[in-house]
Amino acid sequence: MRMDQKPQPPSHGLAACPNPECAEPVDPRDRYCGACGYDLSATVEPPGGQDRPTMPIAAPVWPEAPPRDPGSLSTLTQHPGELPGTDSGGRDLPTVPVRTDGPVAAPEPSAASAPVAAPAPSAPPTPAPTPEAGPEPVPPSGETVRGGGDFELAAPDPRAAVRVDPATAAPAAAPGADPGEPAEGTCVACRAGRVDGDGYCENCGHAQPRERDHMERELGTVAAVSDRGLRHHRNEDSFALTETSLPDGRPATVAIVCDGVSSAHRPDEASAAAARAAGAVIGEALPRGTHPQQAMHEAIVAAAEAVTALARTGGDGADAPPGGNSPACTIVGSVVTDGLLVVGWVGDSRAYWVPDDRTAPAARLTEDDSWAAQMVKAGLMNEAQAYADERAHAITGWLGADAYELEPHTAAFKPDRPGVVVVCTDGLWNYAEAAEAMAGALPADAALRPLHAARVLVGHALDGGGHDNITVALTPFTPPPAGAGSS
Repeated sequence: MRMDQKPQPPSHGLAACPNPECAEPVDPRDRYCGACGYDLSATVEPPGGQDRPTMPIAAPVWPEAPPRDPGSLSTLTQHPGELPGTDSGGRDLPTVPVRTDGPVAAPEPSAASAPVAAPAPSAPPTPAPTPEAGPEPVPPSGETVRGGGDFELAAPDPRAAVRVDPATAAPAAAPGADPGEPAEGTCVACRAGRVDGDGYCENCGHAQPRERDHMERELGTVAAVSDRGLRHHRNEDSFALTETSLPDGRPATVAIVCDGVSSAHRPDEASAAAARAAGAVIGEALPRGTHPQQAMHEAIVAAAEAVTALARTGGDGADAPPGGNSPACTIVGSVVTDGLLVVGWVGDSRAYWVPDDRTAPAARLTEDDSWAAQMVKAGLMNEAQAYADERAHAITGWLGADAYELEPHTAAFKPDRPGVVVVCTDGLWNYAEAAEAMAGALPADAALRPLHAARVLVGHALDGGGHDNITVALTPFTPPPAGAGSS
């Protein structure tokens, strides 16, 4: 049949949905409101002779729960037949005997005609008093109780119910501790269970956050943030910040960022050892009068030696890969002093320069030790083709005993305008690879609020997918006044 010959449902006569929270206009032929789904046919008057008056239903007065037997874990049993109720017409429901001790035996002839007295629905029956001799003995655990109802229930074993003293349920909070924070050694999820040596709650099984899952530090004008990301089970990045001075008293700020090589053994230890060694060496070299670029070179060499030493110490070997690769990591660092910017690196961690005046161009200050960079340098691929290849992030330089040859890269710059130095791992620059993209992700007030800006950059990488660990350090740079000398 044609559409105009299709039988139409009777009109409900409504111009709008009767749902007070909707009131959407409706078509007379609609059965349901298109906005909220309200049944419009429910408002149609029924034909004569089918009156269905609406009757208010009073809330039933339920009896109080029976008292708890001393020493019991539950209240006394209450059967459905003992509860009062009414039908839709307001009449009392008939009370029927409830079988609790097996099938009901056939009634005696003399008792068949005797009426069964029903308990008054308005008052609950008084629970039977507990015998003075105490509760019935509980069968041994595992035995089956027969009797009540049609089902066979396993008897509860009271020995399995462990009573916990609230005073010893969780470790006591340290004096002066914040009541809203869980005590040390207490699960951060359930706030009750103890944390075992493997970092899991003994009560709820929740894995506890590691200290390195998210790290932040602000030191004067330099700040760094490191995050585990969304895909890795641990954070294998690390960083070190140092503020020192040159022999003439001019301040110097150092930022070191390291990225553990995931395919190597103990990458988290490698990055931590490298950052710690590099930060210590450069922090001691600058006050002695060592040129910042030479100090950066010495710091990278010291970091490489620290990572190589890990291969000799062994470790627990719990996460050693089948190939037995020695611990390894990449490194990038910056030194900002009066009028001079020095960067150093090995691997594919990067340094960027972002001027405060965003109309001026930003710049990448490092070149990756990677397969993609080699392809571009050799003229075999353009940058877009190389970084689209699955081998793009295969590094050709790193710190560790398995490194082919240590070649620290250093470079010095003298920017003529204020800006911010960004040193980061590939967990960040994967989502802001070009210098313009990094400048676009960096907040405009990064020089004034470096910690906030570092958090924003980490959030940018997490929003992009967080496929890797993310670490970034930001150091503001201020050029010397015009006419002033610099090193």
